Amino acid sequence: MATVFIPASTSAVLLDIEGTTTPITFVKDVLFPYIREHLEDYLSNHWEEDECKQDVQLLKKQLEEDIKHNRSCPVHTVDQTVHTDEEKAIREIVDNVLWQMAADRKSTALKQLQGHMWRSAYASGTIKGEIYQDVIPSIRRWKELGLKVYIYSSGSVEAQKLLFGFSVEGDVLDLFDGHFDTTLGAKVEGKSYERIAERIGCRPEEITFLTDVTREAKAAEEAGVNVVVVVRPGNMELTDDERAHYKLITSFNQLKPTGPV
Repeated sequence: MATVFIPASTSAVLLDIEGTTTPITFVKDVLFPYIREHLEDYLSNHWEEDECKQDVQLLKKQLEEDIKHNRSCPVHTVDQTVHTDEEKAIREIVDNVLWQMAADRKSTALKQLQGHMWRSAYASGTIKGEIYQDVIPSIRRWKELGLKVYIYSSGSVEAQKLLFGFSVEGDVLDLFDGHFDTTLGAKVEGKSYERIAERIGCRPEEITFLTDVTREAKAAEEAGVNVVVVVRPGNMELTDDERAHYKLITSFNQLKPTGPV
């Protein structure tokens, strides 16, 4: 693929994570399995701690919302095993979290709990954040040219900071000027990108957004944001129309900060 020029009006680059800075396989094959394997033990070990209680409350609130809006949610079968109230509550939370993950939900409640679980895994060295080799050198070049760089991911801000703070490249958090997640709004809604522009203190047209998801790209475009779609191994296949419509790159190295004179 050819060089893609960032519009000269750009003052901020906004980056997605999964499929953009980081292989989708890292999330699917490392992060998510860690949650599934350790969820019940984590809840049992931290159940009485304030942070865990807050996570559980948020999940319960999400469940109430789902029931209220007739969204599918786990059906709890009645068994003959005697449980304590705590065991029963933990089992219900586990069922709900696993259901949300299987449905690829992006709920803030789910992402917050996942972020807290991953924190201990990163801190212990069990997990290291994967980043494509072209990402960090490119960001350094953009920063040298005065561009600000932000992250916008469906993963919680905490999860984002863990990935880049405990990465295969070491702690690279100092390269980022800020982080945004779904507490600000869904990534497929144009309003979210308008809010990000307000938070950054610039106009939407001064932002260039890199993502692998065309629904996100469409929403950002509707808000007036410049968009580049990142094509990486394992990412969703693009249609011919999408390939024709969007600027495409397979590496951050193809993205040049200023257009030709």
